[in-house]
Amino acid sequence: MAANPMTQFDVYRIGPEIKLGALDISFTNASLFMIISTVAILIIFNLGSKKNSLLPNKIQLLAELSYTFVSKMISDTAGSKAKPYFAFIFSLFMFVLFCNMFGMIPYTFTVTSHIIVTFVLASFIFIGVTVIGFIKHGFGYLKLFVPSGVPAVLLPLIVVIEIISYLSRPVSLSVRLFANMMAGHTMMKVFGGFVISLGIVGGWLPLSFSVALTGLEILVAFLQAYVFAILTCMYVNDALNLHH
Repeated sequence: MAANPMTQFDVYRIGPEIKLGALDISFTNASLFMIISTVAILIIFNLGSKKNSLLPNKIQLLAELSYTFVSKMISDTAGSKAKPYFAFIFSLFMFVLFCNMFGMIPYTFTVTSHIIVTFVLASFIFIGVTVIGFIKHGFGYLKLFVPSGVPAVLLPLIVVIEIISYLSRPVSLSVRLFANMMAGHTMMKVFGGFVISLGIVGGWLPLSFSVALTGLEILVAFLQAYVFAILTCMYVNDALNLHH
């Protein structure tokens, strides 16, 4: 176990160095676990969709539950108009969930513990939702920044606040996921270090905390994927149904 709990977040190159001009596009451990997560999702849903038996097996049941869970989340949050975007939201939820869960396995890498990964995902969502809004409403989408019923004297201030709030969406969305995953894994590493350093006699207390924290972190891994997806649904709902 590494003495420094932050070394688990190190990104290192796998294989030869590959450069595109000044840009380093080498294959890294982060790239590896993103591919592993994607392949795992494809395998599960490929196997889960092969046989449609009356008594589904565990893989088929997992696939069906995931599909139903995300479908209901979209319906409850964004309504029927958001159904065309089901594939995107479902893929996003499963990718973040699997990246989070793979990070719980010892000696693996937590992709979502890096702000660059979560910010790219959040930026993609932000740009996509903005494009959807302008396609659906044209320049009328700008009404999103002008709440109804606001006194004229306060309107300039409210518009500025609404614009800042809107532009901060990718930042808040990415930081929330990144911070939760990094903080949880750091705490697990710290308590794990106490178990080793205190030995058999004194390590029982930090071991108990470590076991409890592991269970909590598994729950957090799921909840953060859920929050990431449901906020995406809310942003899509704002783009489709101007609520101001």
